[in-house]
Amino acid sequence: MSTHVMAIDQGTTSSRTMIFDQRLSVVAMAQEEFAQHYPRSGWVEHDAEDIWRTVLDTARAAMDRAGLAAADIAAIGITNQRETTVIWERATGRPIHRAIVWQDRRTAKACERLKNAGLEALVREKTGLLPDPYFSATKIAWLLDNVEGARERAEAGELAFGTIDTFLLWRLTNGRVHATDATNASRTMLYDIHAGKWSEELLELFAIPAALLPKVRDSAADFGETGAEFLGAPVAIRGMAGDQQAASAGQACFAPGMMKSTYGTGCFAMLNTGHRAVTSRNRLLTTIALSLDGKVSYALEGSIFIAGAAVQWLRDGLGLIEHAAQSGELARSADPEQDVYLVPAFTGLGAPYWDAHCRGAIFGLTRGTGAAELARAALEAVCFQTHDLLAAMRADVEADGAIAQMETVLRVDGGMVASDWTMQRLADILDAPVDRPAVLETTALGAAWLAGWRAGVCPGPEGFASSWALERRFVPSMAADERARRIAGWQDAVRRTLSPTC
Repeated sequence: MSTHVMAIDQGTTSSRTMIFDQRLSVVAMAQEEFAQHYPRSGWVEHDAEDIWRTVLDTARAAMDRAGLAAADIAAIGITNQRETTVIWERATGRPIHRAIVWQDRRTAKACERLKNAGLEALVREKTGLLPDPYFSATKIAWLLDNVEGARERAEAGELAFGTIDTFLLWRLTNGRVHATDATNASRTMLYDIHAGKWSEELLELFAIPAALLPKVRDSAADFGETGAEFLGAPVAIRGMAGDQQAASAGQACFAPGMMKSTYGTGCFAMLNTGHRAVTSRNRLLTTIALSLDGKVSYALEGSIFIAGAAVQWLRDGLGLIEHAAQSGELARSADPEQDVYLVPAFTGLGAPYWDAHCRGAIFGLTRGTGAAELARAALEAVCFQTHDLLAAMRADVEADGAIAQMETVLRVDGGMVASDWTMQRLADILDAPVDRPAVLETTALGAAWLAGWRAGVCPGPEGFASSWALERRFVPSMAADERARRIAGWQDAVRRTLSPTC
């Protein structure tokens, strides 16, 4: 009997494949970066062929390193960068344009027009989202309007749309399956998260033909089989979830009130609200956490566009460090008397501000400011932004009354959480414990669990939750007056950065 599970984790800067055994222990991993394209200021694109190539290469490499054949893989789970938009030809599978990445801001004016027309309430009511370039709908509309012949071909049924999960599924199944799951659908700004279907009203609003759209399935479902030529024999695909929802599952945040925060290129905090969709009064997002056995669970989500990307900027833009891991040690050596704040609005600010027009700024510079102070400011910016998100979540939950108690512990994952300094500073700024799990790759773990559960080789939610293991808990140690002063300085820096319209 096949007892291993493959997780394809397609991220913003790299593709990774991990293979787990039925105890969900890591057996092998392969990862490959791919090019980022910035054709104009605020525009971010990926070559979808690069994504496909790196996914296939890493899947094969992981199998080789594990010494496994296709017959040893019970199922594949796919998790992916959300909102990134691809349109391709149904006949050939060839994209009509580079993928427009979730970070891309080219449709900011289109989103402003929606707000000015009084349509924000409609979008919020149907989708739980706010009109913002972050989401897929305006990206799809831009492609239809700016690629020659695209709109006519879409209306004729010749083209297909998908977020990255759907594009990979199409390629892996040789075009036999055009589908997504409810978590990814909920990030398009086209999906009615209450009715559980594509919204005809929103499709008409954005002038998007329904023929473009994939079928929507549960997160653990039958998504078909791979072509035999890709991995040596057909392999079942049984799980699919957007990266943040997969990470939430990997952290076993199944109960209402549990919350996690993932620190990758961006930062994404999610609070499970159970079967109730809580409408935020503080400009957070209401989204689908998972859809299992036809039952939907919801979450409040706060999205920070720049987290690990700020460390990449220290390395690649400023040349202050050679490796990302050096940032924590450099921050540790910063002068405690200098209050330097970085507001990393390189592509605008996400929740709870949603300002697409502001740009990054540094405050508090002196002649004594150096690399250590800038590194500390970059890492602290992630902590301060997380504080803003959790404060907004707490206020929303208390106002709604949907959750009896919001957990005081934050479960964390992603590349940045390997830094002890950053996690301790996060606990200090939040004034709450921060739990780092034994398995840091929770996004891939969540995708593997979904597929493995559906394939019958992994336990259900309760059994999986009981296996979650803590590696280290960080507890607050900063004095209350110091915390208050630092947060006040951050909030002042944000106010100075926001564009006049906010």
